[in-house]
Amino acid sequence: MAKKKESTPEEKLRALFDLQVIDSRIDKIREVRGELPLEVEDLEDEIAGLDMRLEKINDEIDDLKKQIMDRKTSIEESKMTIKKYEEQQNKVRNNREYDSLTKEIEFQNLEIELAEKRIKEANFKISGKEEVFATSKDVIDEKKETLAIKNAELEEISSETRKEEELLTAESDKLSKSVDDRLLRTYKRIRGSAINGLAVVPVERGASAGSFIQIPPQAQIDIASRKKVIVDEHSGRILVDAELAEEETVKMEKRIKRILK
Repeated sequence: MAKKKESTPEEKLRALFDLQVIDSRIDKIREVRGELPLEVEDLEDEIAGLDMRLEKINDEIDDLKKQIMDRKTSIEESKMTIKKYEEQQNKVRNNREYDSLTKEIEFQNLEIELAEKRIKEANFKISGKEEVFATSKDVIDEKKETLAIKNAELEEISSETRKEEELLTAESDKLSKSVDDRLLRTYKRIRGSAINGLAVVPVERGASAGSFIQIPPQAQIDIASRKKVIVDEHSGRILVDAELAEEETVKMEKRIKRILK
């Protein structure tokens, strides 16, 4: 089996720059969507949180209503007990028994007063929670309306660019396979940490693109010779000469047009 031919440094640089051109085009497509995906995600998280809050408030209201029902039942039981004791008072034979029943009646009346107080407190709490529930429900409804609008905007933008992004992503995957594995890992690492996603840049006016820091003359000569892969010690990006960048940009623009036709 014939051994696979090792790519020259220049071929590696061209392959890397081609990949950068494609990936930068994909980045621009995603920039069109802007912050919309994040805004949609944040809204969905907010709504989910508010829904959980409403569920909790509902549970608290249900619990308070159960407490009210229990206390109303307790009041009815106390009233029945009082009636029973009053009937017994009519049959007692001495003051001691009568006084004992009177104390029991007084105790039951205190129980009724306490239960009625707790019912008023529970009703007050329910009123407050229902007000919070209604306010939160209005907030959720507003956020759902906003979410629907943003989802529609996102879908409109995505539908316009989805096919283009899919085709270019497939091309990026294809090009990645032609890049040396070690260089590809380096490229992805640099690209991941770069704000603008640029991992491979040309040298322009003696400095790497987007930088004002001059590259030493000897390094510029080495870059132009295309005999090795050079990384800018200041920006951390892989450097190519302007001529190579121009050639590959023109080539890739034509390739992208063919892909998207």
